[in-house]
Amino acid sequence: MRDYKLVDSDAHVLEPGDLWLKYLPAKFRDRGPALLTLPGGKEVFRVEDDNVLDMSERVEEAFAMAGGLGMREGIKPESKSYYSGRAGGFDPHARIPDMDAEGIDACFLFPTLGLFIGGIRDSELASAAYRAYNTWLAEYCSHYPDRMFGIAMLPMQSVEDAVAEIKYASKVLGMKAGFIRPNPYLGRPLHHPDNDPVWAAAQEHNFSIALHASSWKNGQPRLGEDRFTKGVAVIQCTTHALEMTAAVVSFVMSGICERFPKLHVGFFEAGGGWIAGWLDRMDRFYDDIGMNDTGLTERPSEIFRRQCYISFEPVEKSLPLLADFIGRDNILWATDYPHADGFTDAPGLIRNLGMPKELYDHLMVVGARKYYRL
Repeated sequence: MRDYKLVDSDAHVLEPGDLWLKYLPAKFRDRGPALLTLPGGKEVFRVEDDNVLDMSERVEEAFAMAGGLGMREGIKPESKSYYSGRAGGFDPHARIPDMDAEGIDACFLFPTLGLFIGGIRDSELASAAYRAYNTWLAEYCSHYPDRMFGIAMLPMQSVEDAVAEIKYASKVLGMKAGFIRPNPYLGRPLHHPDNDPVWAAAQEHNFSIALHASSWKNGQPRLGEDRFTKGVAVIQCTTHALEMTAAVVSFVMSGICERFPKLHVGFFEAGGGWIAGWLDRMDRFYDDIGMNDTGLTERPSEIFRRQCYISFEPVEKSLPLLADFIGRDNILWATDYPHADGFTDAPGLIRNLGMPKELYDHLMVVGARKYYRL
């Protein structure tokens, strides 16, 4: 087995625009997900039937940002096209040199276009679209099976299909985790009791659950979007974090983790420093005898430290200060490669935060090994 020292817990692929046209059953291809180029060259993403995502309405070069690593340092993409994105997003062979340049031993891969299809209403189409993506992703990772690990998409539109996908992804594709958005699916919040079979299946198959937000609501309401309606920075800053704090409450305070004590749950791409205060706040209401109606038998912070993991961004100055309070083993880190808001030389950025080498070495791999059962 490879001696892992640096494990990127949240990177992304750039799916071929025609992935679903090729991998979906024929009956879905004319109305399922596809990146389409309109007359005049504008790119839009069809999610389902007439649900078409035109991200240029908010940011003119939005699709180019999908693979625009370096934009946060001021490097502009070559064009406004999705296909101008970083080669390693599309091609696993081109990705390896980028990983090697930063000393990254392994990465766990989330979708890009797939982040937008949680709003599919037709559960049969959703399940087929998710299976198509997972099949393609397994092929992408198969070229470097000890370095690239796919995170399956789970079709939460149908509990039964999500359970089936966990079994398929873990047993057939060999995947170790499944991705869901923190938002409600078809109006059903994560802690709705109807979702319990999903968590039971994940626990049974040692299959970690990964909560990852999206920059576009597209059929799934996001906390804060009624108030913050303009500005990419403002919307990204608020909705990602608000949805993730709510997801922590769903899994910890609302009892999912206590009902499924061997379940591993990870919270991604919303920063990590806020979790320290959130653990205190959840404990405060648990400890309040007159207010605690949670039904929990353990303090929320204890549940979190036993089962939950949170991903820090490499520029969070609070990481060295909070690591031991949160729990060293509960911390992950991410490059977000190759997205525009991703981090070039993430390991170096974390090292520059200033911490003892022993702590740095621990944070760069131990949490990931435990969470993903690597």
